[in-house]
Amino acid sequence: MLDHFKNKVVWITGASSGIGKALAIELDQKTTTLILSARNQDALEAVASKIHHATTFVLPLDLADSSNFEEKVHTVVSKFNRVDILINNGGISQRAEVRDTTEEVERHIMNVNYFGNIALSKALLPVMTQQKSGQLVIMSSIAGKFGFFLRSAYSDSKHALHGYYESLRLEEEKNGILVTLVCPGKINTPISKNALTGDGSHHDKMDNNQKNGMPAKACAKAILKGIAKKKMEILVGGKEIKAVKLKRLLPAIFHKVIKKQSPN
Repeated sequence: MLDHFKNKVVWITGASSGIGKALAIELDQKTTTLILSARNQDALEAVASKIHHATTFVLPLDLADSSNFEEKVHTVVSKFNRVDILINNGGISQRAEVRDTTEEVERHIMNVNYFGNIALSKALLPVMTQQKSGQLVIMSSIAGKFGFFLRSAYSDSKHALHGYYESLRLEEEKNGILVTLVCPGKINTPISKNALTGDGSHHDKMDNNQKNGMPAKACAKAILKGIAKKKMEILVGGKEIKAVKLKRLLPAIFHKVIKKQSPN
């Protein structure tokens, strides 16, 4: 599986914690170059210190501000000549009902999870086109497949990614550019602690869904296996991912089942 990443330049956003951090650590091999991005440089440096074989390059980046993305891409390409795989993993979740969520919070979540995400991919497209190769790995969620309690804006932003990248996949396949959408379910990461409440403050709680979820390391291994197989979509998690198929085949039964699930 890791042979797919040999001699590759892999750029991971949201690499300071959770799934992004686990992916970076799993990709620790001599012939791989890892570009680690997130807002917190100290946290990125801490992740880089756990990587002993791969070449690492820490590049702070804020998905809420796309004004310097072309500059960031230029920095990476100037140093490494190419980017083979972008794992566009950075994002933020939500824990609030629609009626309690301000428009400012909704716009911020959309700006980070959708507009920031697509802006970085778009900034990389000319590089991958020139290379005549590249793989865009987009971190969606099972919340990108169906709505759920307390996650309206988060689910909205993830649904939007599917429409955008399914279109981009069709357009860019002729240029050798692959698109993989990843839909994690309940994974043991700090995503719920960092989620925004209706007024924009942090939820600051580890939900049981995350506490009892799949370990981030196991999740990362499954994602990397899917990337190596060049899958168009990767569903990863526990029994909750079966809900995706249930919604598609039996939507009325899905509704009865999903409304009984705990939002936390």
